[in-house]
Amino acid sequence: MVDRAAAKSILRLMTQDGEAVAPLAHRRGGGAEAAARDIEAIYRMERVRLIAGLAKHVGDISLAEELAQDALVAALAAWPEKGTPPNPGGWLMTTAKRRAVDLWRRRRMMARHEASISHDIETDRPDDYATVDATLDDAIGDERLSLIFTACHPLLSRDQRTALTLKIIGGLTTEEIARAFLTQETTVAQRIVRAKKLLRDAGISFEVPVGAERDARLASVLEVIYLIFNEGYAASRGEDLIRVQLCEEAMRLGRILVGLAPQEPEAHGLLALMELQASRFKARVAPDGSALTLETQNRRLWDRLLIQRGLAGLESVKRLDGEDGVYALQAALAAVHARAARFEDTDWRASAALYDRLIERVPSPVVALNRAVAHAMAFGPEAGLTLLAEIEDEPSLAGYAPLYAAKGDFLMRLQRMAEARAAFERAAGFSDNAVERAFLMGRVAECGKALRAARSPES
Repeated sequence: MVDRAAAKSILRLMTQDGEAVAPLAHRRGGGAEAAARDIEAIYRMERVRLIAGLAKHVGDISLAEELAQDALVAALAAWPEKGTPPNPGGWLMTTAKRRAVDLWRRRRMMARHEASISHDIETDRPDDYATVDATLDDAIGDERLSLIFTACHPLLSRDQRTALTLKIIGGLTTEEIARAFLTQETTVAQRIVRAKKLLRDAGISFEVPVGAERDARLASVLEVIYLIFNEGYAASRGEDLIRVQLCEEAMRLGRILVGLAPQEPEAHGLLALMELQASRFKARVAPDGSALTLETQNRRLWDRLLIQRGLAGLESVKRLDGEDGVYALQAALAAVHARAARFEDTDWRASAALYDRLIERVPSPVVALNRAVAHAMAFGPEAGLTLLAEIEDEPSLAGYAPLYAAKGDFLMRLQRMAEARAAFERAAGFSDNAVERAFLMGRVAECGKALRAARSPES
């Protein structure tokens, strides 16, 4: 007999939903450990679908999680002896629904749900997995998509959406989420609990919205996935420049969303953006842990498969007439670099033109800063400084390290080393990331060396 504590210890290992695993049968003679591994692999594949289906029936994510865990406990107890059933997902769902019916009977609640679900379950033959599977497949895509839309509901704050999405859809533990965002575990746990309570108390239905509401909710879903990826791609704090696990979770969520909403061009655009950016991971950090810029990266280390996927995603965006989407434009910008075999081959004029289009869609100071960088590369550092001057006094950029790093770079290219050194020092002072700060202090040293050389009598 396997108790709930044992199941939770197994659940802590299940952090990568959606991995491709070969069909597993009961390993006769393989022992309890082999059987448990089979069950873990199956549960990892079925977890989101199971919770999504249950949440739609019971209207409560916390209860859906408990029922899913009860089904896992039952599987750990039954399968090693009886063998893995022909349809493991159907077995888990049926078992969880039976637990739900028992719970409702005990609490004398949700009588109308009990009547319909009890009839469906009790009229099934015990081993008729084909019937259960057909029932699951009727709207399983909508159920999974409804869970993503619910976890990213605009009623929740950004932090709550992000934590709940990583927990429920991404399968990360509270400890892993806290570590990824350098936050206290208790803080993350409170966000998740409050998010679930808000959704439950507000009576939010587990359905995919339609019309204008769907567009608004889709923007929320995409934003959360984008935030997760960005925090991993350019870690705002800590010792690591990249948090690969966060990026991988965001890409996994992006692939789920594209699979469930294949006609949404911005879903394709976001996934393409993430894949193109992730293709450079191995080249962004030197063996000694220091940061490498696009100019100094070894492009042979770029992941060609991810680049191909990203470019294919952009083709899908074009086919769906979504090239002016916010994420599609950013993906197109990433593709400019992906297509250049060398840094010198980068089409900076194309990049500047794309930023001119993006700033119209997203008139934000950060986009304006990146636009200034592209214009500096395309038309000279003076053009970059002119555009920077327009946004330097933006309150939201006060203390923003990349602003002063960009200014330092433009000044350095103009050989204005004293001013460049001051800008790099200021950027380093604002950076909370150890690798980024070390890179900026390296630039400070370069400027200082150039100034000393210029003052030397021998020069």
